[in-house]
Amino acid sequence: MPLTASGNDKLRLELIIERPALRRAEDLLREAGVTGWTVVPAMSGFGGQTRWSRGTDLSGSTDMVVLICIADEDALEPALKRILELLDKRIGVVNVSDVRVLRPGLF
Repeated sequence: MPLTASGNDKLRLELIIERPALRRAEDLLREAGVTGWTVVPAMSGFGGQTRWSRGTDLSGSTDMVVLICIADEDALEPALKRILELLDKRIGVVNVSDVRVLRPGLF
């Protein structure tokens, strides 16, 4: 399949968010029609003059996760507005980038 084939251009969302808010973020994606994502643990980080690490909170209540999804702009745009509203009350980072996928039928 040529890399320039139409339909290969998608958006990639990376959302770093507190684990307790993950389910709500997933619900927002599902409601917008996003069909899949992957979640991985965030091990440590630094921001706002604060270093954090997964091992410092035994309860896991402040653990951070990274949600990654690739979707069409039509599905992702409505979810992004609601995710930004969710982040107004939470710790988190969101970024979106253009990507070209090799198997567009999966997204």
